[in-house]
Amino acid sequence: MKAIVITAPGGPEVLQVAERQVPVPKVGEVLIRVGAAGLNRPDIAQRKGRYPAPAGAPADIPGLEIAGIVESTGVESTGVESTGVVKRWKPGDKVCALVSGGGYAEYCCVREEQCLPVPENLSLTEAAALPETFFTVWSNVFDRGGLQKGERLLVHGGSGGIGTTAIQLGSAWGCEVFTTAGTADKCRFCEELGATRAINYREEDFEVELRGLTPQPSMNVILDMIGGDYTAKNLRLLATDGRLILINAMKGREGVIDLLAVMQRRLVITGSTLRSRESSFKGAIARALEEKVWPLLAAGIIRPVIHSTFSLDDASDAHRLMERGEHLGKIVLETSFYL
Repeated sequence: MKAIVITAPGGPEVLQVAERQVPVPKVGEVLIRVGAAGLNRPDIAQRKGRYPAPAGAPADIPGLEIAGIVESTGVESTGVESTGVVKRWKPGDKVCALVSGGGYAEYCCVREEQCLPVPENLSLTEAAALPETFFTVWSNVFDRGGLQKGERLLVHGGSGGIGTTAIQLGSAWGCEVFTTAGTADKCRFCEELGATRAINYREEDFEVELRGLTPQPSMNVILDMIGGDYTAKNLRLLATDGRLILINAMKGREGVIDLLAVMQRRLVITGSTLRSRESSFKGAIARALEEKVWPLLAAGIIRPVIHSTFSLDDASDAHRLMERGEHLGKIVLETSFYL
């Protein structure tokens, strides 16, 4: 098969096309013929040598989300198909999946519980833009953050893949969503997507703007991938019993925390990473998404936002676009198998 490999830590140019053996699914796995693979910032971190793949995942083939066709299912060492292990998927099924690595390739193996059906109204390209962002947002905003109808949600980086997903899901849940973005066009895009107010962080202080909404701090949940000096501002914006959820630290891993404010307002500071979590944990998220979110996709209430697509061979150009930060929504790679 054709795959995109990281030849050495470095810039986008280290991503090269290579020939690799088609992987063989283990018991409990499915082999997917990949039609499309989504890009995510962890792919860039892995390319730079800052985010190694977990045990069992391809060490030099990035890619955390795919969509395609089930090619085969795992077999026992005797060559007999496993009975009762792959319980649902069969060859020919259209699925999208969250993977631990190896998505930038024409074939990829994944645990069967981490797969979801491709909604009938979506293409494989659109479906490839779902898993990483939807798993991340659901696990953090709804499971860890406990977002409820009528609450206020602040999402930093609203124009990216995580942001566009969080804005849509928060709005669909009946919440008031606020966000930050880096240009006027991006802010306008976020508001068109459902945000009540988008703040251009390059021109305005988001804390000052949001503190002007009410006499008291009023954000119930804040989803932050920035960290650094955003931390103190986020905590000052949280309402009593508010929850700050951290999923990255692009401005630094250290921030100022007012412990007295945490105690007085009963604030919760939490966060998570998803890639290294066990398959049963990811499977539980997949089941929740299929029950509570996939009907919204099927009804067109929410949708994946695709900025642009590239061929698998042009993965380095796709990385350059992501690093420039010009995209609105997701960037997706399409393989030669695209249907």
